[in-house]
Amino acid sequence: MGRIRRAPRGESLERNKKGRRSSEVPHPFSVVFCFSLFFPQLRVPRRRAVMLLALGALMLGLAGAMEIQVPEEPVVALYGQDTTLHCSFTPEANFSLKDLSLIWQLTDTKRLVHSFSGGRDQLTDQGGGYTNRTALFYDQLSQGNVSLLLRRVEIADEGSFTCFVRVRDYNSAAVTLQVAAPYSKPSLNLEPNKDLKPGDQAVVTCQSSYGYPEASVLWQDSHGANITENVTTSQVANEEGLFDVYSILHVLVEPSSTYSCLVRNPVLQQETHASVTITGQHLAFPAVALWVTVGLSICIVVLLVVLAYICQKKIRQSCEEEENAGTEEQDMEGEEQKTALQPLKSTEDKADNEQEIV
Repeated sequence: MGRIRRAPRGESLERNKKGRRSSEVPHPFSVVFCFSLFFPQLRVPRRRAVMLLALGALMLGLAGAMEIQVPEEPVVALYGQDTTLHCSFTPEANFSLKDLSLIWQLTDTKRLVHSFSGGRDQLTDQGGGYTNRTALFYDQLSQGNVSLLLRRVEIADEGSFTCFVRVRDYNSAAVTLQVAAPYSKPSLNLEPNKDLKPGDQAVVTCQSSYGYPEASVLWQDSHGANITENVTTSQVANEEGLFDVYSILHVLVEPSSTYSCLVRNPVLQQETHASVTITGQHLAFPAVALWVTVGLSICIVVLLVVLAYICQKKIRQSCEEEENAGTEEQDMEGEEQKTALQPLKSTEDKADNEQEIV
């Protein structure tokens, strides 16, 4: 292995002067020198090191910085409407707007939302999505109100915003924005919607649109019982980020049964619902069949009346025939008796005549 040659101190400094830009040459009292002293493996440009050291000093001094008031709870904003992200501080007696530096930025990405310094807006580096959508309450800045007005709220605006304020001291605080949109009244559809009989399987579809965030869907029957276990629900976001809800309920048809679909927005505590009732009309006879049934019933009644009349007439005829038959038998018996008595009478008459002759 070759030996490592250590250059003399003067030669090393000379190479540093030749190999680096003048702004990167460490000075014994420079920020880079401080960083190189504690982190010799890092090579940090002076300008960046100054920024890092200043940021560190600001963070260390936050304990004694000014107090900033922001809401503890998330700010709920309606989609498409204007909202205010509140941020304020208590200014000193001799406060001047020229001494105020204000920055609103996204907490996670550090994207600039709005900036104010030197007594006017500084929007050169403002994020494109916030152009012409932000403003301050300029007439209230002198009172310490540094709240941000955000116009035409979008779904993408949801998140955390940091409010940085500097006068003599420096401090910051974060505000959470929650975007919400109410759901439309559900529309229900029954398939099939006719020729249903008890025990048939039907599908009830519930649809609600243009809401945010995702909704919870609840199905109930006529008695208010939860029947959500028989449900398939899907929620799809459109191009604007709003959700369309589709919920499908499978049921066995029962006469006069009501099914309700309830869509709830968890942020707005908004509930909207619709109901569908399966009545007996799907199970009743059509009008033509009803008239046919009535006609057949009348025919049957008439036929029964006719049969009853015929039977009664037959019964009467049978009774008359039996009576006639009985009368004829009696007449025949009387004639037979007369016939039997005539020979006897003839014999007696003959005997009487013979006695007279003698």
